[in-house]
Amino acid sequence: MTYEPTLESVRAHVVPDWFHDAKLGIFIHWGLYSVPGWAPTTGPLHEVVAREGWQGWFARNPYAEWYMNSLRIPGSPTASYHAQHFGADFPYERFAETFNRDTSSWDPSRWADLFRRAGAQYVVLTTKHHDGFLLWPSARPNPFREGYHASRDLVGDLTGAVRDAGLRMGLYYSGGLDWTFNDRVIADIIDLFMGVPQQPEYVEYANAHWKELIDRYQPSVLWNDIGYPAAANLPELFSYYYNTVPEGVINDRFTQAPVGDGPPDPAAIMQAIAQGMLPAPPHFDFRTPEYAVFPDIKAEKWESCRGLGYSFGYNRNETVDDMLSPAELVRSFVDIVSKNGNLLINVGPMGDGTIPTEQAERLEALGAWLAVNGEAIYGSRPWTRAEGTTDGGIGMRFTRKGSDLYAILLDTPQQPQVTLTGLTIPAGASVTLFGYGDIAAVQHDSGLTVTLPSPLADAPAHTIKIAGGAA
Repeated sequence: MTYEPTLESVRAHVVPDWFHDAKLGIFIHWGLYSVPGWAPTTGPLHEVVAREGWQGWFARNPYAEWYMNSLRIPGSPTASYHAQHFGADFPYERFAETFNRDTSSWDPSRWADLFRRAGAQYVVLTTKHHDGFLLWPSARPNPFREGYHASRDLVGDLTGAVRDAGLRMGLYYSGGLDWTFNDRVIADIIDLFMGVPQQPEYVEYANAHWKELIDRYQPSVLWNDIGYPAAANLPELFSYYYNTVPEGVINDRFTQAPVGDGPPDPAAIMQAIAQGMLPAPPHFDFRTPEYAVFPDIKAEKWESCRGLGYSFGYNRNETVDDMLSPAELVRSFVDIVSKNGNLLINVGPMGDGTIPTEQAERLEALGAWLAVNGEAIYGSRPWTRAEGTTDGGIGMRFTRKGSDLYAILLDTPQQPQVTLTGLTIPAGASVTLFGYGDIAAVQHDSGLTVTLPSPLADAPAHTIKIAGGAA
């Protein structure tokens, strides 16, 4: 169909099956902030905000990609680090010299191969973060900083490599913040919304960039961040995108707040942020909770985004103690999928494009698990309920594919006989343990008792398939 530049028309867009089926994407935060690659390891977003408030969060922001903002907060750990290692007068934009030199030998095919082995089905790259630096040589360069872009077409090179690996490519663009157009320091949550550039020149600039990205790279995902200037005609932009990429999807971060003295409804904004999201705009294809998940199955499609540690951008301070373990990553992923979500897990490469070993190891571990259990994940849909437990207290998550049911145990049982409490299956249904084969199953009033191989190898999660169990 052809989409008209109206809200009614773009709302007719249906989330395509590929996005429901994909389940796993790789987020990449890469830019000038990757050169210093530093932030304090303050802790997870919502825990820090609950403990210290938003001022405490921004003062000791563990998001290394916010280096430019943190640098401008007097007395912040980032400002102290910058003064000590680069000099207090060293301008942030000078990191471009190092970044452009170091990325000249970067090989995008190595990234794409890692993401494929991890089991990802799509990739989302930051084309412009809040600092305004562009990862492609745009026809609309920054009007305030000459040459403020990558000397190499990093977006195009990665797009080609990702598609050659059989994955889809999506693009992130910070439409809501650009500190070269609005240099307001973000020191509290109100600043986040007041920092959105609203001048007509920025509206034209951001729209031109999005259309250029659409025309050049035809991304499968439009991933905006923070918000968008109030005067922008989003139905026109969205219809342009859908008419160019009919099976593309748009995230929920194009929120437009009226220009004024502050957000129109602070209470509503804080309620949404408490769930890891920004208030929803009039149109989107999927929600994007950040470092957060939903407790139950959601009817609308969603995608949880987070780093492997506390930061999205590369942070040299982070150790394995600050990161999800491979088992935690697998279990979180399974939980998300069971509730109609995708996981957009982030990697933060160094300035030269090196993905730290600790991050790569976690992606490899997830891919190894998916190589055995992927049937229960890819192309699946939520069952009538997401959660359950065994008689031994091990958590379970359910998915379905057609008439088949998958019960995924979030740990390794220590006893060969395990009862999946409250689960009833059709008589004669075959039961299989992925990686082993058919297993015995007996129906009881309390649930389905299965006999597992002994010994059962330790794994983050084990999948039991009940053929016809979702009928």
